[in-house]
Amino acid sequence: MHKVQRAITAGVASTIVMSVALLIVDVETRSKLSLFDALARFFGMPGRVGRGLLLFLFFGVVVWPLLFALLYPYLPPQHDPAVKGMVLATVLWIGFVLIGTTQIDTSIVLFYLIVTLLTHLAYGFTLGLVYGWTEPTPHTTDNS
Repeated sequence: MHKVQRAITAGVASTIVMSVALLIVDVETRSKLSLFDALARFFGMPGRVGRGLLLFLFFGVVVWPLLFALLYPYLPPQHDPAVKGMVLATVLWIGFVLIGTTQIDTSIVLFYLIVTLLTHLAYGFTLGLVYGWTEPTPHTTDNS
């Protein structure tokens, strides 16, 4: 499978995992965390949750996976794609927190940070794992 196809495939899988996790958290907290509104703010569109969600899907399926494929040889550790994905996701989480957390109620900030970190790590783990699974294996020659 080509590198871009592998990245997009991994992006679809990881975005599904992160979306389901965010949806469960949003339902369980009765939208007190306003995660999807935070996504809209992250993309510079406060109050436009639908557009923020579409951009979230685009970045999750296309942009971040292609960035991951580009940086893949340079991300630590050398031989674990899932951890490489988590490293990239941690960097993305830091950016998300710095941009999307400005209007979160201070009483839930710690919970918000933990939930968003865990969902980002799940995204990165899935991204790296699927990207690694789809990596072509070298053909072995049978010399017997």
